[in-house]
Amino acid sequence: MTAGPVDPVVQVARGWIGTPYVHQASVRGVGCDCLGLIRGIWREVIGPEPETIPPYASDWSEPQGREWLWQAMARHLRPVTGSMQPGDVLLFRMREGSVAKHLGILARAGTAPAFIHAYSGHGVVESALGLPWQRRIAARFAFSERVQ
Repeated sequence: MTAGPVDPVVQVARGWIGTPYVHQASVRGVGCDCLGLIRGIWREVIGPEPETIPPYASDWSEPQGREWLWQAMARHLRPVTGSMQPGDVLLFRMREGSVAKHLGILARAGTAPAFIHAYSGHGVVESALGLPWQRRIAARFAFSERVQ
């Protein structure tokens, strides 16, 4: 049995595997964080970034309790529901009750799901999307052209 075609977003994301983790960076092979990974995939799949990203701390907006990352994702990506599909952008809460502040790309769905993400201390990796990660998913989005 042969595998079906690879989702173009997943194909681009896999090209980032091995990129070192660098806070606020977004350069394939040089460095990125989880947002930088999504920004780089956007540039490769869609084109120029839709807005300038202001500097941000590693704690994102936890002290203020604001969902800044979620709001930005909702401005530029299409929310999705239903079953997870390869290429979905996953937004995670790292702790219950905290703001959502981690991103990844679903690489594989089904019985052994996996996702690609930039993880501090590890760089860009493809990880199993086990139950501990699945429980942290706050929202899912899909890449799409911004509707004016």
